[in-house]
Amino acid sequence: MAQSNITLLEFDQLDGWNDDDHDQALDVFLNTCRDLDDPDWTSLCQVAGRQPDAKAFFELFFRPVLIEDDKDALFTGYFEPELRGSLTRDETFRFPLYRLPPEIKRGTPWLTRREMEETDALAGRGLEIVWIDDPVDVFFLQVQGSGRVNLNTGGGIRVGYGGANGHSYSSVGAELIARGIYEPHQVSAQVIQNWVKRNPEDGADLLRTNDSYVFFREVNEVPADKGPLGAMNRSITTDRSVAVDPAFVTLGGPVWLEKDGRTPIRRLMIAQDTGSAIKGAQRADIFFGTGDEAGRLAGQIKDGGRLVQLVPIQRAYAMATGDDE
Repeated sequence: MAQSNITLLEFDQLDGWNDDDHDQALDVFLNTCRDLDDPDWTSLCQVAGRQPDAKAFFELFFRPVLIEDDKDALFTGYFEPELRGSLTRDETFRFPLYRLPPEIKRGTPWLTRREMEETDALAGRGLEIVWIDDPVDVFFLQVQGSGRVNLNTGGGIRVGYGGANGHSYSSVGAELIARGIYEPHQVSAQVIQNWVKRNPEDGADLLRTNDSYVFFREVNEVPADKGPLGAMNRSITTDRSVAVDPAFVTLGGPVWLEKDGRTPIRRLMIAQDTGSAIKGAQRADIFFGTGDEAGRLAGQIKDGGRLVQLVPIQRAYAMATGDDE
């Protein structure tokens, strides 16, 4: 585990714990706990599968653990976009979603976003999955990592993260602030999208300041009524799944979220996803669901608070004494 400060808490120190719907959280926990192969987690997953009283289950077998590093808590939101697309290119649908080129090796940087787009390095290679009508939607789909494409001929496809070009993500919102276009409190995903659409040339240059570029794969095996696949290759759940930094948080494990701000959240979530911008012990991205309304809600979230992990009891004590490996 990365360097951090660890504090054991009691459940009565979790703000709003008694008011949550623990049954919902238990159902989501069961979606991924079977993928945890450590003996501590395997036995707990077996108990959870017997449908115990959910609140009592978490209180009996877990201990709240607060892990802090040198970064302030930051909670944001993400969602599954819905885009308009076509399986063939035309004058309307001319911005592709690409599969991962075979020459890209994990951990080895390839071309930057700017280099790819200004040299047409991907064109004419048969890597296109589908063609989209808006380049800004393509960019923000890459930020989110997965989405649904409604086809102009009817029906649709789902796409998920298929790899990346090996360059670090950088915030175009921060770039807008650095250029003096907006103040920090004014920037949101919707503000960025609107500015880029109003300023197509400068907007294209702005998006290219983010060297990171995400490729996709089709994930049509996921039922339409389920959420997109997270980092554990299982569907994530609206309002109950979060993306975390696995250097600090066990993927598949429960976490208690205390998000402050205009719309406070006090909820038991399950850590089922990751993200290139999600780094730190107190950093999490909340999944808000699919579509424009989910995107609007997710784009408004940029708040502080506290993230508390629920850790199997013996492991929690080992972490507190420094004996956990």
